Amino acid sequence: MRTQILTLSLTLAALTACKDEAPLLVYQAVPVEARNIIVSAQAAGTIQPDTTVEVKSKASGEILEMLVETGQLVERGSLMVKVDQRTPRNTLAQAEAQLEVAQARLQNAGSQRSRANELYKSQSITQTEQESAVLGYANAKAEVVNAQVAVENAKIRMADTDVRAPITGTIIEKNVERGQVISSPTSDVGGGTILLKMADLNLVQVRTLVDETDIGKIKAGLRATVTVDAYPNTPFEGEVLKVEPQAETQQNVTMFPVIVRIQNRDGRLRPGMNSEVEIHVGQRDSVPAVPNAALRTQRDVTSAAQVLGLNPDDIPAQLATNDSLARTRADSAAGRSSQAAMAPAADSAAPAKPAGNTMTLPNGQSVALPAGVTEAQIRAIFAKRMGGKELTPAESALLRQVFQGMGGGRGGRPGGGQRAASNDFQFGGNYIVFVLRNGRPTPISVRTGLTDLDYSEVMSGVVIGDSVLVLPSAGLIQSQQEFKQRINNMTGGGLPGVRSSSSSSSSGGR
Repeated sequence: MRTQILTLSLTLAALTACKDEAPLLVYQAVPVEARNIIVSAQAAGTIQPDTTVEVKSKASGEILEMLVETGQLVERGSLMVKVDQRTPRNTLAQAEAQLEVAQARLQNAGSQRSRANELYKSQSITQTEQESAVLGYANAKAEVVNAQVAVENAKIRMADTDVRAPITGTIIEKNVERGQVISSPTSDVGGGTILLKMADLNLVQVRTLVDETDIGKIKAGLRATVTVDAYPNTPFEGEVLKVEPQAETQQNVTMFPVIVRIQNRDGRLRPGMNSEVEIHVGQRDSVPAVPNAALRTQRDVTSAAQVLGLNPDDIPAQLATNDSLARTRADSAAGRSSQAAMAPAADSAAPAKPAGNTMTLPNGQSVALPAGVTEAQIRAIFAKRMGGKELTPAESALLRQVFQGMGGGRGGRPGGGQRAASNDFQFGGNYIVFVLRNGRPTPISVRTGLTDLDYSEVMSGVVIGDSVLVLPSAGLIQSQQEFKQRINNMTGGGLPGVRSSSSSSSSGGR
C-alpha cells in the first residue's frame, strides 16, 4: 500500500513539474520562397469523333452496289450506294404521262373558254355556260400544276436511289451489304435502315468524367494534354470544349462529363482509343508561396493565437496595424521614383488634415480617436507593437477601440480596403498567417491565388524572405488544451486525500 501511494505521489509530482514548466511554442518557421505552382485535373476517357453522321437512303428497295468500305475517306457528294431504281423509274414514267394528259386537257379547256367568250358576246349562250367554260379551264390548269409536281417528286425519288456522302469524312461503320433490302425513313415508322456511319476524324474529342471536387476549377478554353496507349510518348494538345451541366453518378461518386477537343489532321487518333486526359488548370512560375498548413481562417485564428501565447482579443487590432503598415511599405516601394519626381507638386497639393480628434492612417484613411486620446499616443502604440514589444491590456483595449468597425483582416485586402476576390481559376481567398517579426509571432492578412495540395501563391501580405509559422490543426490544439486541463485538475485538487496519505506514510516511516 505504501509503495502504491509513493508511486502515485511521484506521478503527480511529475505532472506538477510539467505544469510549472514554460509551455513550448509548437510551430515551425518556414520561409516564404519562390515556387512554381502547377494545378491540373486528371481523368480517363475515350476518343470519339467530333462529328458523326448516320447515312440513310430516302429510297426503299434492294441495294445493287456498295461503292465504299470502312476506313475509306470520302468527299462530300461522292456516290456510295446504289439502290434498285425500277419502282422510282416506273413512278416517274407514270407521272410524266399524267403531265402530258393534263397539258392536253388544258389546251382543250383553253379553246372552249375562247369559244364560250365569243358566243357569250353574241348572246348565243347564257352567262352560266360561259362561266362553266372558264371554270373548266382553271381546273385543267390546276391539273397541269399537280402533274408537274408529281413529275418533280418522281425525279427526286429517282435521284434518291443514288446515296451520296453528306459530309467529307471517313467511313467508320458499314451496316448493310449488296443484295439487302432497305427501308426509307420517310415511309418506315421505325426510322429506316442505317446504311453507313461517317465521321470527320480531322477533329476528335474525348469525353471524360471529372470528380465534382475538381469541376469548379475547370472551364471552357483550358488547355489539355491527351495521351493514348498507342502513342505513349506522344502527347496530343487539346482544349476544353465544355462542361456538361448534368452530373453522372458512378459507384456513389458524383462526376461531371467534360468534353476536350483535339486536332487530328494526321489521323493517328481513332474512335474508341482509351486515353488519359490532364487538364491544365493553372500555372504560376517563381511566385511567392506559403505552405497551406500556415493559412488560418477567422474561425481557427483564436486557437492559433493561444498556442503562440498571444491574446486573441488583440488579434483584430494587430491585423489592422500590421496590414496598414505593410500596405504603406508596398506602396512606397512601388512608387518611390515617381514620388521623388513629383515631390514639389505633391507638397503643394497636399490635402488639409481633417479637423477634430481624428488620425490619418498610413493608408490615407481617417479614423476618429476616442475622447482624451491623442494621435501621438496611438502612433507610440503602433511603434511599440512593430518593435516586437508586448502591449499592456490598456493599450490593446485602446487599439481595439480605434479600429472597431474597420474590418481589419476580415475579408478585405491588407490595409482595410476591399478588392474583388476572384481570379481566372476561381482560386484564392483571404487568410491570416503568423509571421516572425523581431522574434515574435505577428498576425498578417494575406491574399492567396493559385493553390495546389501543398502550397498557395501569395498575392499580397508577405514577401519572399518572411518566415511564416506552420501550426498544428485546430483539432490537435483543442486536444492539447483538454489534456492540459485534465493535468490541472489532477494537480490542483483532484484525487482528494492523496497528499495527506503521502505525508502520513512519510511520517510513519521516520
